[in-house]
Amino acid sequence: MSRKILLDRSYTCNNYFEMGIVPREFGYSFQKLPLDFPLYSGVLDRLEPLKQRLQDILPYLELENETARREFMMAPLISELIYYTKARLRVEYSVKFNEQLQGIVDYYLEAEQSVVIIEAKQADLSRGFSQLTAALIALDRWLENQQSCILGAVTTGDIWQFGVLDRLQKLVQQDLNLYRVPADLEQVFRILLSFLRPPQPKNGSTIQAGANN
Repeated sequence: MSRKILLDRSYTCNNYFEMGIVPREFGYSFQKLPLDFPLYSGVLDRLEPLKQRLQDILPYLELENETARREFMMAPLISELIYYTKARLRVEYSVKFNEQLQGIVDYYLEAEQSVVIIEAKQADLSRGFSQLTAALIALDRWLENQQSCILGAVTTGDIWQFGVLDRLQKLVQQDLNLYRVPADLEQVFRILLSFLRPPQPKNGSTIQAGANN
């Protein structure tokens, strides 16, 4: 259960991980539903070797260790994202809108649009999404560009969950679908690339409610 935000106190995104804060505390609506994300349609010629490397090391990797998850599961994937998109990457990026909306974003990628990736502390996706929500709202208030939505992801390294903030409607949507890496690596990649690469043809490019499978 969420707790009330005190206006005379300073909060960070990590506090919202602990509190399970909800978007309506900041005047945003919230939905949980299956989402159909646009998928990048280009060739991914480097993805299969990455998938194989992850499959090779996964049996020997202790995923409860946050450093191991970050260095061996997340960093290789994000490095490939930069290769394909030439996105600007900021690691442990400090964002501050006010005393109630501030904190450190684990990975912030900026290209055609912005993408935020949060490492789920203690491998807790549910509370990690609360932290992601706070980061998305802070970025919405902070960014001056005209992009219509901001994509976010929370991950334990081997499991990914996406969310999107519609800036015009002040609406945060949490995707009910979970993606496993390396099994769903290509789908995770194509979702991320659809936001970071130049706009694709409009056919099928709208985020919609509905199952991905």
